[in-house]
Amino acid sequence: MWERVCRILEYNKMKEQLIQHASSSLGKQRVEQLVPLTDIDEIKHQQVSTYEGVKVLRLKGQAPLGGIRDIRNSVKRARIGGALNELELLDIASTIYGSRRFKSFIQGMLEDEVELTIFPELVNRIVALTDLEREIKQAIDENGEVLDSASPTLRSLRQQIRSHESSVRSKLESITRSSSGRKMLSDAIITIRNDRFVIPVKQEYRGHFGGMVHDQSASGATLFIEPNSVVQINNQLREARMKEKQEIDRILHALTASVSVEAEELLVIVEVMTEVDFIFAKALYSQAIKGTEPKLNNSGYIKMVKARHPLIPTDEIVPIDVEIGRDYSSLVITGPNTGGKTVTLKTVGLLTLMVQSGLQIPCEEGSTAAIFNQIFADIGDEQSIEQSLSTFSSHMTNIVDILERVDHCSLVLFDELGAGTDPTEGAALAIAILDYVYDAGAKVIATTHYSELKGYAYNRKGVMNASVEFDVETLRPTYRLLIGVPGRSNAFAISRRLGLSDAIIEDAKSHIGADTNKIENMIASLEDSRKQAEREMEETEKFSREAERLHQELEQEFARLEQEKEKILRAAEEKAAESVKKAKQEAESIISELREIQKNNPQIKDHELIAAKKRLEQAEPHLVDKGIPNGNKKKEIAKKQKLIPGDEVKVISFDQKGHIVEKVNEKEYFVQLGMMKMKVKVDDLLYIDRPKQVEKNPLSTIRGKDSHVKTELDLRGERYEDAMMEVEKYLDDAVLAGYAQVSIIHGKGTGALRKGVQELLKSHQNVKGTRMGSMGEGGTGVTVVTLK
Repeated sequence: MWERVCRILEYNKMKEQLIQHASSSLGKQRVEQLVPLTDIDEIKHQQVSTYEGVKVLRLKGQAPLGGIRDIRNSVKRARIGGALNELELLDIASTIYGSRRFKSFIQGMLEDEVELTIFPELVNRIVALTDLEREIKQAIDENGEVLDSASPTLRSLRQQIRSHESSVRSKLESITRSSSGRKMLSDAIITIRNDRFVIPVKQEYRGHFGGMVHDQSASGATLFIEPNSVVQINNQLREARMKEKQEIDRILHALTASVSVEAEELLVIVEVMTEVDFIFAKALYSQAIKGTEPKLNNSGYIKMVKARHPLIPTDEIVPIDVEIGRDYSSLVITGPNTGGKTVTLKTVGLLTLMVQSGLQIPCEEGSTAAIFNQIFADIGDEQSIEQSLSTFSSHMTNIVDILERVDHCSLVLFDELGAGTDPTEGAALAIAILDYVYDAGAKVIATTHYSELKGYAYNRKGVMNASVEFDVETLRPTYRLLIGVPGRSNAFAISRRLGLSDAIIEDAKSHIGADTNKIENMIASLEDSRKQAEREMEETEKFSREAERLHQELEQEFARLEQEKEKILRAAEEKAAESVKKAKQEAESIISELREIQKNNPQIKDHELIAAKKRLEQAEPHLVDKGIPNGNKKKEIAKKQKLIPGDEVKVISFDQKGHIVEKVNEKEYFVQLGMMKMKVKVDDLLYIDRPKQVEKNPLSTIRGKDSHVKTELDLRGERYEDAMMEVEKYLDDAVLAGYAQVSIIHGKGTGALRKGVQELLKSHQNVKGTRMGSMGEGGTGVTVVTLK
């Protein structure tokens, strides 16, 4: 079905470009077998594979596809018991290595969280036959020679061969070096004849050395003789070489048997790597033609934005915009010869074939392509001398065949419909043919010279005029396709530019009917309106780009000012914090002195000193992280804030406020929402506030997280210095809370933290006594403290 249309639309020439991007003979064969598909799901799958190939090339630059060989015949021969030679085995090892390397490459991309679907499915089918690869490479070197290490027997035989060769050469060299020997030899060299070492002896001295004559020179003056003294060693050498060959044959048969065992896996590797090579050939071709992936549909809607014919050089092609299949299903293109009408037909046809072959097409992003069951084309002059057919007859034969098979799932391309016969009859036939194809539900694009078809497009629903633009000033086509505007003949304008007198032109116009003049005037008016609209659009786009540029500049300036403001606020807060820190350190020093005085003056109460210390702690400001976006500040604070019972929070998923009742674990809390108590994950909680707690004694007002004091302090995981500070604060809080006994959990570990805690407790004025925890209390990992 596709053969003729592929030839007319130059699909095979496109494949010749595509095949240049295949890395192996397997990939080239796959491209040669490429044909358009009709199943939209299969086409989508092929398009996704091309997209993934382009994605890999964009991210990695290239893919490792080297080393892949067509080993199918070798594998099949091994499976039926045939022996493989060294080079065939090397090709198998190379293919195993290439597939294994590509599998690792894809797995590496997946580890980098690159989203792929087609390639993982393919490489999962590859079995890494590393043992077979290693077995072959350990036996055969890269030049196709069986290595000595292939077997102990082969190593021994080759040692014997080298020893025999050395002995033969030694004996023959003693002859060639002697003064008497040199006189009898034509040349003082050692050579080989019939796989045996010989020396070149002059004819007259043939009986001096004895032995066997293996060859003679063309003149007969020199005989190549194997002296008696080396015959036996040569025999031993030949025997060793025969055994070497037998051992090599045995090794190759063993390797072939190993290949036979893995035959199925090897054929799968070939199949997978063929598809991989094909995918990257499509991807590389897409890069070469600057292709994009179009949206697909099977409703017949085509919208190609800035479409380019892939066979026309980039510096020569003029991109076109084509749309058909939504508001109209027939497009009639008019315009001068060599204006680009036929190129438009071939561009739409070829790009549709490429899409249905799983290829990306040279269009801008946002293009849409339709999937057709059949594509028909009648393009060019296919007149046959042998069949005695005229141009008209040739075209009509093709058109009759098309009309017999066309249906609603067809795309039909007519070039110069109705040409080659009487204009009146040709125009009438063209209109009838277009009506028939339209009624069949097919999508049709037709080019024509007939003025009657311009009016046809205006009078028929679902038919649209189009034209290729012609510049009267330069007398050259611009090759732009104009949808909605019929083409003008331009004959009078061109003639005037070329110097034809106005009188003749006016006389010619008088011979044209009034209807034709009205049509031409209407087209001229449409063209003027279009050009005016294009100029206004260019101006609008220019103003839009300028406004966008100013908008971006203002945003950048605003961001800079915000950063500067935050920097200034940060500096001020840090300066204030430093001042408070110094004041706090001085206050700590004063409180220490007061404690010393307290020992001698019992009128000063502990809780008063502790309350004063708490107020000093709360005087320290909390710096706000200006780098956190406004929308995320509260969430960031909630994550850093250690939630405790009583904290006011918001449950994000319910958009309800409540308060913490109890901590379940590090990730969950019980929250009271009105009359309902529920378990909520910490990520779903937004910290709002922490209520103040006022003691009966106004001097002992304590704020923040220290309002809720537990009967135990867990120091595990804390640094030593931080732990000591925690113990100091905790004992103060416990005294204010009125606890008689508390527990400090320091763990067992190295014992350093336990020792530090116990030393501090011994000297603390509010500690009455200490003991280690019992078995039920945590043993030596806990110190129980009795408070005064």
